[in-house]
Amino acid sequence: MTEMVYGAVPVRDGEPILPKWWRTIDKWSLSCVLILFAIGLLLALAASVPLAEKNGFPPFYYVSKQAIFGAAALLAMVLTSMMSPTLVRRLAVLGFLVSFVALALLPFFGTDFGKGAMRWYSLGFASIQPSEFLKPGFVVAAAWMLAASQEINGPPGKTWSFALCVSIVLMLALQPDFGQACLVLFGWGVMYFVAGAPMLLLVCMAGAVVFFGTIAYSNSEHFARRIDGFLSPDVDPRTQLGYATNAIQEGGLFGVGVGEGTVKWSLPDAHTDFIIAVAAEEYGLILVLCIIALYTGIVVRSLMRLLRERDPFIRLAGTGLACMFGVQAMINMGVAVRLLPAKGMTLPFVSYGGSSVIASGIAVGMLLAFTRTRPQGEIADLLGRGRR
Repeated sequence: MTEMVYGAVPVRDGEPILPKWWRTIDKWSLSCVLILFAIGLLLALAASVPLAEKNGFPPFYYVSKQAIFGAAALLAMVLTSMMSPTLVRRLAVLGFLVSFVALALLPFFGTDFGKGAMRWYSLGFASIQPSEFLKPGFVVAAAWMLAASQEINGPPGKTWSFALCVSIVLMLALQPDFGQACLVLFGWGVMYFVAGAPMLLLVCMAGAVVFFGTIAYSNSEHFARRIDGFLSPDVDPRTQLGYATNAIQEGGLFGVGVGEGTVKWSLPDAHTDFIIAVAAEEYGLILVLCIIALYTGIVVRSLMRLLRERDPFIRLAGTGLACMFGVQAMINMGVAVRLLPAKGMTLPFVSYGGSSVIASGIAVGMLLAFTRTRPQGEIADLLGRGRR
């Protein structure tokens, strides 16, 4: 009956999984991800050698680890993108529950690695940052609640998702990790807006963010120091922002040359939070613009495909994942050029880090699963029939 009313794309019975996956996947977005991963390995060759020497490891120790993390991330991305939206939702909700419990237990069993923020679990041979895995799971769980609230006699999904969002933001702020807290709040706000939230409520939320930000500035030395550094008219050349700013200026249009950069010897986080400074210094503005274009391509392509999707859950979850992915990249690069205060946020698929890379692979795998071409008709089919 559904096919008679809405129309359908013919289903090829008995088609193997891999050919079907390749036929329905967004190949442009997949290609952009692979190129970003290759750029990440290229920059890791330049940025991580000084850190390896400092810690007494072989020169390409961190490059090898990044390759292993990247391979795991790409495998997770491909496997996730092969799943149906229903299976993605079930596994995402399960993963979210595990990550939520892990995040709640961080104050008791976590470590800060001397960085002043309790964000990680140390396993000896590696570390895990629960907030990285919590983000995609939260987006899918919140989208499920918001979509359910739109049904007749549906549950109060908007209230439940908001309460969940607030609890996560509070736990992240207590670490403190204001960058991830803002990202989670942004992802929920985008989905809530797409679900039909009134503008007045969104304005009130923005006012609440400013209010609580003022309280955090008055009571958190960690937060106040970063805001003061951002607002200061002069940049101390001995700080991370100072080194990054100088590296970007030195790079110019075409860079100083492969391996000729010096910022990687001065920045302790050159291979993670400030990887874009290494790219700008050695390869110039050209590579930076290519990286921006790749992130933009993934987000725009995904949103364009989601515009044709009829299922409200898929639209909301896909929009939240795409926007959160793009904004995380924007925040990382914005910090490096001093458009935003320091956040301690990685550049997806490019920065070094196991939790970040693998979680990004899972998130993009979910996004690719939601944007695959499916046999049911698209929303444009329904609108076209309504005009006849």
